[in-house]
Amino acid sequence: MRIATLSIGDELLFGEVTDTNAAWIAGRLYGAGVPVRRHLTVGDDEDEIAVALEGLAAEHDAVVATGGLGPTDDDVTARGAARATERRLVLNEEALVRLREFFVRRGREMHPANERQCLLPAKAGIVPNPVGTASGFHLVHGGALLVFLPGVPAEMMRMFEESVLPLLLSRRTERRSVRTLVLSVFGLSEAEIGARLTGIDRSRPGLTVAYCVNYPLVEVKLRGEGESDPAVDGLLAAAAPLIRERLAGFIVAEGDETIDTAVARLFREKGMTLALAESCTGGLIAKRITDLAGSSAYFLLGAVTYANGAKTRLLEVPGELLAEKGAVSAEVARAMARGARRLAGSDVALAVTGIAGPDGGSPEKPVGTVFFALADRAGCTVKQYRFSGDRGKIRTITAVTAMDWLRRWLLSC
Repeated sequence: MRIATLSIGDELLFGEVTDTNAAWIAGRLYGAGVPVRRHLTVGDDEDEIAVALEGLAAEHDAVVATGGLGPTDDDVTARGAARATERRLVLNEEALVRLREFFVRRGREMHPANERQCLLPAKAGIVPNPVGTASGFHLVHGGALLVFLPGVPAEMMRMFEESVLPLLLSRRTERRSVRTLVLSVFGLSEAEIGARLTGIDRSRPGLTVAYCVNYPLVEVKLRGEGESDPAVDGLLAAAAPLIRERLAGFIVAEGDETIDTAVARLFREKGMTLALAESCTGGLIAKRITDLAGSSAYFLLGAVTYANGAKTRLLEVPGELLAEKGAVSAEVARAMARGARRLAGSDVALAVTGIAGPDGGSPEKPVGTVFFALADRAGCTVKQYRFSGDRGKIRTITAVTAMDWLRRWLLSC
């Protein structure tokens, strides 16, 4: 089954809004064994929408379009669909009833402009919207199923799951199993990973290895395609150990797990507790920890000691040490980690201090210099890194490196 997506909206073309809808739909369809063959984006222009629909319908079995179903003048998707399929726009009574019921449920009065959301191509079927005002709709043109959904992600996702996906799968004439195993890798470049994995998929029909940079991680996507789930599962099961062997020590998460959820799981399994002392990251590491529910079971304290005075008052870093070595130094990182562990009474404490830029660097300590320290009952380990990139990239890779330090420490316990 050949499927395309059509994203509609000037804000997408102008870069004002990132198109997450197409990616989400593609991922959901791929998981259901129906890969998307093409993505297309057009603006809020009736003619362009019509031309895009005609072209996609001629080459695909189904098209899923999102956006342009609102109540304002620039919402012209329904008109474009009517032109492409040579149908009249009519007031859809089912859509109007649903719209009025939506406002009644919320105790609000419907603005007259909302009624234009019910002007749809004649004989269109309705895709119910339980959480918004814009009904979706579907129709068949030239043998292709055309489905139209609002661009609001929360509304689109709910409607797709409840109504659109079952409709698409019901039209599928042949079934093929498609599955992907994702392995998140940290510490190797994309080129290094590719060199290590060369040849794994060559002698295995139906198996492919793909790479996706999700800075600072690289996602290795092991994809299998076959006639049945057991066949594909066997294909992945045979290849996955080879990848794990060749990337040993650098795979930080697999499947739906992330490096953050892996660290959280290990803290719970090991029964250990954590404290953090952050300077250049400004709390980014603590955010990654506390973004996950249940982190209070192991995360005791996070101190963002940005100023030298805070390092002295909260973590008892000696003022003379700061004056002699500087805030960005191995000695201060060690004192911060020990101070955080002492303050919290945790099993482990991790500290970071560095220069994220764009200013503040020197020939001895350029922008991107970061010191990490990890203190536990056995002592304190300190290491210096030199990261590159802008301020955001340096802070991001520092936070991920910190998570990897914690992951490795937990695995060694």
